[in-house]
Amino acid sequence: MAPSHTVRILDGNTFVVCEATGDIEATPTEPTGLFSLDTRFLSKWVLTVNGERLNALSYDDLQYFESRFFLVPGLATHYVDAKLSIIRERAVGGSFRESITILNHDEKAVDLEIRMDAACDFADLFEVKDEILNKKGEIYSEVEPDRLRLGYRRGNFKRETVISSSVPPRYDRNGFGYTVHLEPNEQWDTAIDVQTLAVGPGGRDLRMGLRVHGTERLALQHDLEDWIAKAPKVNSEHGQVAATYRKCIVDLAALRFSPLSLGGQTLPAAGLPWFMTMFGRDSILTCLQTLPFTPELSATTLRILAALQGTRFDDFREEDPGRILHEMRYGESAAFEEQPHSPYYGAVDSTPLFVVLLDEYEQWSGDGALVKELEQECRRAFTWIDDYADLIGSGYIWYERRNTDTGLENQCWKDSWDSISYRDGTLPPFPRATCEVQGYAYDAKVRGARLAREFWGDPAFADQLEREAAALKERFNRDWWVADGGYYALALDPEGRQCDVLSSNIGHLMWSGIVDDDRAEQIAHHLVGPRLFTGWGVRTLAEGEVRYNPIGYHNGAVWPFDTSFCAWGLRRYGFADEAAVIANGILDAARYFDGRLPEAFGGYPREQTKFPVEYPTACSPQAWSTGAPLLLLRTMLGLEPHDGHLAVEPRLPVGMGRIEVLDIPGRWGRVDAFARGRLDLHQLGD
Repeated sequence: MAPSHTVRILDGNTFVVCEATGDIEATPTEPTGLFSLDTRFLSKWVLTVNGERLNALSYDDLQYFESRFFLVPGLATHYVDAKLSIIRERAVGGSFRESITILNHDEKAVDLEIRMDAACDFADLFEVKDEILNKKGEIYSEVEPDRLRLGYRRGNFKRETVISSSVPPRYDRNGFGYTVHLEPNEQWDTAIDVQTLAVGPGGRDLRMGLRVHGTERLALQHDLEDWIAKAPKVNSEHGQVAATYRKCIVDLAALRFSPLSLGGQTLPAAGLPWFMTMFGRDSILTCLQTLPFTPELSATTLRILAALQGTRFDDFREEDPGRILHEMRYGESAAFEEQPHSPYYGAVDSTPLFVVLLDEYEQWSGDGALVKELEQECRRAFTWIDDYADLIGSGYIWYERRNTDTGLENQCWKDSWDSISYRDGTLPPFPRATCEVQGYAYDAKVRGARLAREFWGDPAFADQLEREAAALKERFNRDWWVADGGYYALALDPEGRQCDVLSSNIGHLMWSGIVDDDRAEQIAHHLVGPRLFTGWGVRTLAEGEVRYNPIGYHNGAVWPFDTSFCAWGLRRYGFADEAAVIANGILDAARYFDGRLPEAFGGYPREQTKFPVEYPTACSPQAWSTGAPLLLLRTMLGLEPHDGHLAVEPRLPVGMGRIEVLDIPGRWGRVDAFARGRLDLHQLGD
């Protein structure tokens, strides 16, 4: 691979962002460094030979957890006749390990001064994100005979980076160095170990007992091989589909995150670099996308979120009894309550989605024991929906932040400050109720009724939930329908006035099942119409709206995860051809990102740009973008659990050719699904 600006290596709780040379030089505008548990453990890691910086010839992205860098001394203008080769090989997996190999190609011996400058600012990830570094504790550096210890302490909060080398170097407070003599054609190498320590009260390492995927390269490799072997196999005449699928499976392995103090269980972290932690909404939606392929993520996600379900009223964390968390952080700012993510509960959708995932997981897995285990958590979730989330007594879920300093203003998935607006572009007052959350609540009650009747032995509660769901659907279709547009409003304000813009949220409504059947066709036409559908994916906000911007985060950009749920919703209502059109667009877009879809990309029309335009600050890899191709495969093949069996009803676009998905796991054991494309894309929209 040719050198690029940054290289990213990750393994669940730990990740590295560096230059194409392997060097790390932290900047205020980019999350460069070695990060773990929301703390930067290396802010400088610069290799020089005889005082000279190195130039990158290339680097190899060997696996998600390791990279190799091929370097020579000097600048690009004069390295052609370089007599030295330098190879850096790096792996992360609970720690950071780097091997350095230097080869002398000269006809004579050479004497080298090899130096690694090392430093750490121990920045909280929020400090990096906000470009404000304001450390209130003490940064220290201790030189020991066999290691260099870089540390930070503030009260009981302590973080350390401990560096050692297989070849003993000369340590100093700013790094370490070696004096090396190499004969012609001789090579020298060393292995450097960088341990990161998170010390809590009593001097205990907070990560003791945390399951990582291995601390050695071989263990990491075996873990990845096992992960891939357990996942279904995808073969396709359209080779890019199979390549994208494999990329997604590997990225899901990389994004597995182990929350502290929860037995080493893993769930999907939201995304690199800003969100390598537990998010309720993101983890649940990712599990829904990937359930046919990696079902084990769903069980652990449900258990972990249940263990951290809200139990009290806490305005700082926006916690309520029964509420499912939004985000958990482990850095300094969370430890000292300078921000509320310890955990933070400011999301209105994660609680109903928790019930949705539990039901969907049981339908696929047959794991009735987990449904029984989480009965009380589900009942508390329904209590939150009915008693605590309905802020104005209208029968809907509303939000208004109680933490006015650091809490989120918008607590739906479109959580940027300007994502909710009226048609004239103005922003509504609070509290606000967004449409897709009402759909999630409807779906949760329908699914909860099934669970109550079949697993909890409570038919009366099942009947109650079904009545409430039916009333919610009727009320919603009355209050949210924009008659002059033929779609549902994005949100309501506290006076019941509609935020009457056309948005991608209507696709989530189709997925939840809250859309009246006689209105579904109008919604389907909007989703594949030119105002929302770019040819690559569905815009978050329709072209022509006052706040529309093709690179607006939630006001016109395309989010692959969002588009995948729109396709699933279309398929639910029988619009299989339209779902295939959308799926084809996103899978085509994946080719331009080497199979790794970013968090978001520009909402420009396909005919205008000819390629999907990158969004400047998008996370990549990101969990629910990684899950999008998997959900689209499910949607195109029509994979649905039915009466204990897997139903397959494929509808593929022409040109995709034959697709086979082998060994799909579920309560049926493992089965195969096959499909061939027959849809004429040009017939749609005529």
